[in-house]
Amino acid sequence: MGFKLTGHSGFAEEGEDIVCAGISVLAINTVNSIEQLTKQQFTMNDDEQSGDLEVRLASPAQEDTALLIESMILGLTMIRKQYGNNYITLKFEEV
Repeated sequence: MGFKLTGHSGFAEEGEDIVCAGISVLAINTVNSIEQLTKQQFTMNDDEQSGDLEVRLASPAQEDTALLIESMILGLTMIRKQYGNNYITLKFEEV
């Protein structure tokens, strides 16, 4: 289990893009919360230039970790609802 964010939203110019900023805050807060508030082991790869972030859990999600990820998904869903599908796409996959 994990999550991956790729690219920029394209809502506005770099530095002015509130959609991208909102997505980034949710993702970074989720990573920080998993690290600080759970015992879940994970790996993270990020690239500030491209906007990519990938988090992979080392084992099945603990209950607290799953809740944090679900909270992030809720926030992302609300951003998509507010600003439209043109700026954020959510894909759910089993791997």
